[in-house]
Amino acid sequence: MYYAPHNEYINREAKIVLAGITPGWTQMISAYEEVLKGIEMGKDTEIILQNTKKAAGFSGPIRKNLTEMLDHCGLPEALGIENSLSLFQENSHLLHTTSIIKYPVFISGKNYTGHHPAIDQSPLLSRYAYQEFAEELKHIETQALVIPLGVTVERVCRKLLEKEAAPVHSFLFGFPHPSGANGHRLKQFHQNKEEMRNLIEDWRGREFKGTCD
Repeated sequence: MYYAPHNEYINREAKIVLAGITPGWTQMISAYEEVLKGIEMGKDTEIILQNTKKAAGFSGPIRKNLTEMLDHCGLPEALGIENSLSLFQENSHLLHTTSIIKYPVFISGKNYTGHHPAIDQSPLLSRYAYQEFAEELKHIETQALVIPLGVTVERVCRKLLEKEAAPVHSFLFGFPHPSGANGHRLKQFHQNKEEMRNLIEDWRGREFKGTCD
C-alpha cells in the first residue's frame, strides 16, 4: 500500500458517489502531478486536494467506459445534466469519487484487483474497506446514490448495509467494473441495465421527496 493524495478531499454535498476498489497506478501518477502543479502555483491546500480529486478520480480510459455506461443507465436524466462526463467537469459539485481501499495497493507490481488476497483475508485491507470507507460515507451529508464498481466493491457495500453502516444512502448494485481488462463488463451491464435504470428512478424519487421535506 502506498500513499496518494487524491482521496483526501470529501465532497460532502455530492449526490453521486462512485466507489472503486483502490486507486490504480494511472490515478496515483495523475494525483501527484496535480498536487505538484498546485504547489508551484501557490494554491491553498484545500483547493489543491479538490483539484486533485477532479483530475485523478477514475482518470484515463476507464473514465470513458464508466461515463458511457452511466449515460445508458439514465443517470444524466435523473440529475438534470447533459451527460455523465460532465460530472468530472462542470458538474463536479454533484460527484464524489472514492475507493473502498483509500490508498493504492499493488500486488507483484500490478494494481490490486480485489483478489489474492481477498479483502476479508487481510486485516489491513479489511480495516480500510469496512471502517475507513464506512466512515467516509458518513461525511456525505446528502441522500446520495452510491455506485459500487464491480462485484468486489458491491460485496463490501452489501456488508455495510447489513451492519447499517450507511443507512441514509441508496446503492446501485449490478454495475460492472469499467476497466478495459473486464471483458465481461458489457454483457453484465446489459443484463442489469433495466434494473439499474429502475433503481436510479427510485433513488431520484426518494431524493426529491427528501429535498421537499
